Amino acid sequence: MSEKTPLLHYRLSEASCSEEPAGVLPVPPSRDRGQSAAGPRRGPASTSQPKKLNTFFGVVVPTLLSMFSVVVFLRIGFMVGQCGLYQAIAMYVVAYFIISMTVLSVCAISTNGALDAGGAYYMISRALGPEFGGSIGLMFFLGNVCASALFVLGLVEAIESTFGMPEDGTLPISPHQVLPSGYWWSLLYGTAVALLCLLVCLVGANIYASATFVIFLVVILSLGTVFVSFFSVRPHNVTLPGSAFLPGNTSSPMARFTGFKLDTLLGNLGDGYGVDYTTGRMMNFATVFAVVFNGCTGIMTGSNISGDLKNPSYSIPRGTITAVIFTFIIYNLLMVMAACTCDRVLLQRDYNYLSDINVWHPFVTVGVYCSTLSAAMSSLIGASRILYALAKDHLFGRVLSPAKRTSCGGNPWVAVLLSWFLVQLVLFAGKVNTIAGISTIFFLLVYAAVDLACLALEWASAPNFRPTFRYFTWHTCLLGIMGCAIMMFLINAIYASASIAFMLLLLLLIHYLSPTSSWGYISQALIFHQ
Repeated sequence: MSEKTPLLHYRLSEASCSEEPAGVLPVPPSRDRGQSAAGPRRGPASTSQPKKLNTFFGVVVPTLLSMFSVVVFLRIGFMVGQCGLYQAIAMYVVAYFIISMTVLSVCAISTNGALDAGGAYYMISRALGPEFGGSIGLMFFLGNVCASALFVLGLVEAIESTFGMPEDGTLPISPHQVLPSGYWWSLLYGTAVALLCLLVCLVGANIYASATFVIFLVVILSLGTVFVSFFSVRPHNVTLPGSAFLPGNTSSPMARFTGFKLDTLLGNLGDGYGVDYTTGRMMNFATVFAVVFNGCTGIMTGSNISGDLKNPSYSIPRGTITAVIFTFIIYNLLMVMAACTCDRVLLQRDYNYLSDINVWHPFVTVGVYCSTLSAAMSSLIGASRILYALAKDHLFGRVLSPAKRTSCGGNPWVAVLLSWFLVQLVLFAGKVNTIAGISTIFFLLVYAAVDLACLALEWASAPNFRPTFRYFTWHTCLLGIMGCAIMMFLINAIYASASIAFMLLLLLLIHYLSPTSSWGYISQALIFHQ
């Protein structure tokens, strides 16, 4: 040991004399424990904008709204109707196991020191190096773009369910059905919603946070009326929407809300996979899981806007864990109550059934509109912040250089515009369930990368990886990686393989084309450790 000591002191002093923190390179013991393995740059860009959002407004509320989004009001019945209660609960156990492992990794990295804008991208790039971080960051950006488009289409679906005329030319069953329906009309409505999201996001994250609190209160009130309705509304027949009938289907246009009955529960325990009436495709475990998992992808919402938080290292762990526990309880309660009170026909052929059985229909309608609109805005803001972080780090050269421009208040308006443009392109997919598969795979790939970053830092024993959050081990990181990989290929092996290949291609491009970075690499820490 005595022979190696001088070399050790030399390397430590060499690392400490660099102009900027060198990623995961070891640092002297005298260094501030608040400095992360991914020490942020201390330039004017990172100090010009005050950070104003606290834990509740900056993390808990946006995360809850992003996780509820489309699923809580429009896809709980779809899941129970297709899979049955047993498989539905199993799906959520698997989904929440995966995101829980990732949340532990996020908490560990976020409490290791200061975080800058970019969230998951910032964590991964400063831990694994610019190539891996840049490629995963772009994948996470695309995932948020797809998620924003998915939530916009969820809002359009809810609008057409309430106000849209039947596409088959039959007479409307409600005087409120006055809007024309069809693919191009849906695209027009989606474009209008996306423009509304753009206008709000251009104002800035602080105004958005204030608006989301009002939306949060409305959504919680709507959920409260849903739970009351399960107990207070009497059994009755529900008229199914005209779009629920596929060509050649001569089934009855009525379904039954039975109230709490044992026979109804027994009939909904097992699976009963059928055709999704919005896409005309046959459902199975993997396709339903892809839709359902979008209700769990909001866990990174707080870290996406970490640059706008007062204290990211404090707010992200507490806010994210609170939101995850709350949503898990709500989802399971809704699934059990739906299985006990609604027959399978109602669950499979009326995705807006919560409105039809509510004590006052507009409550749920307003809740759907608010939750989906808020989730769409949250994903759009998250995507723009990731793109802004990528542009600031010059990983893609001049291609993303315009995205570095900000307003006087620090809002990256060019990144918001670019993100909105891509959301508009994704809207051409037309249906929620069509986008769900690729969006879920993007997020699973990012979650696996976050777990990998935390695992690499833990295995490397980097001296400057000292998170205050200690409820994680390398075992949780490894389980998270395995869970993400398995579910990616189970959902769609072709999409998963193509996503990984695209990520590797980006990795090579960044390695050969991007300028040299001073962050350091995990390989340097591993070599030092050995």
